Amino acid sequence: MKTYKFKMYSNHGNRELHKTIDGHAEVWNHCVALQRRYYCIYGKYISKFRLINHISKLKRLAKFAHWNQLPSQSIQDVAARIDKGYKAMFEARAKGKPWGRPRFKPRGKYKSFTLLQAGWQLLTSNKIRIGKSVYQYFKSRDIRGTPKRCTIKRDAIGDIYICVLTDYEDGDLNRVMTGKIAGFDFGLKRFLTGSNGHDIESPQFFKRSINAIKRANRNHCRKKKQSRNRERARLDVARKHRKIANQREDFHWKLAHQLTDEYDEIRLEDLNLQGMKALWGRKVSDLGFADFVKELKYLAAKKGVKIKFIDKWYPSSKTCSVCGAVNEALNLRDRNWQCNDCGTVHDRDRNAAINIFRVGASTHEGEDVSPDSSGNPC
Repeated sequence: MKTYKFKMYSNHGNRELHKTIDGHAEVWNHCVALQRRYYCIYGKYISKFRLINHISKLKRLAKFAHWNQLPSQSIQDVAARIDKGYKAMFEARAKGKPWGRPRFKPRGKYKSFTLLQAGWQLLTSNKIRIGKSVYQYFKSRDIRGTPKRCTIKRDAIGDIYICVLTDYEDGDLNRVMTGKIAGFDFGLKRFLTGSNGHDIESPQFFKRSINAIKRANRNHCRKKKQSRNRERARLDVARKHRKIANQREDFHWKLAHQLTDEYDEIRLEDLNLQGMKALWGRKVSDLGFADFVKELKYLAAKKGVKIKFIDKWYPSSKTCSVCGAVNEALNLRDRNWQCNDCGTVHDRDRNAAINIFRVGASTHEGEDVSPDSSGNPC
């Protein structure tokens, strides 16, 4: 399966799509309120099929007659999303994990609706029919495969995108094997520290734009609430945040392509991101480690590159990569430290990267390293 995303032309005709998204937000909030009342009374949630039947009955009433203008399949998808959210909540709580229930969403923050087989059609050139209206989009590439589903999304600025899911499968890229293997340690000052000296500096796009963001936020706060000037200021803030997000995504994809082209196997540490955010907050969010790992794994699967993760609780920074002694007294402020057993002076991140490389080569991802793997990186 492959998804194609295109931006639609901005014009007055898009008002109907905005109204449709707002209508789905009303359906969502009604269903969430119904689920919460039902759960308070009976201690369980309404199944997807009962919810769909209930919505069908409501559309016969005069109060909800305007719901008949919404595509029936997209309303069913709203019920399916809520059902999926409650199932995930109950499964997580059964395992003792905290998990929030589906929440109410204001119209301005409701983002999308999905059409399955009916209600849309790709036309010639760069046109798409949604309902009875025809819209144009920026067709940056040809769509391969048979279209199966279309999702119409709206971002915080109000621009609308279409995401077309097809049955096309990418073939093997026939990548030339390089025989190189490396371990990498994530950091705040350096985005990646390689066991072989291959380092990637942290771009910190949000930090570089923090002054512009602050000015835009102050300008937004000065405006009178519910005024047009306040809405213009809000859009200015949203555009700046979107630019930062696009820069970060572009950096992640380019770096993922670079690493998967250069190495046959990449060894990383499984990160405790929630704990890192509790300590450093905005710095961790600015780097987007989780998104980068997701994109790296996607490209690695296409190119035949292996990705190995070591346990998040392995003391990669505290363990001496030369003699294996563990320095329990090491704290987060120590960027360089000397081993008490062998006297080797270590750079904290480099030492962690070498240990990640060594432990990633072990048979069972533990401290026991297989005979064919030494502490020396490739």
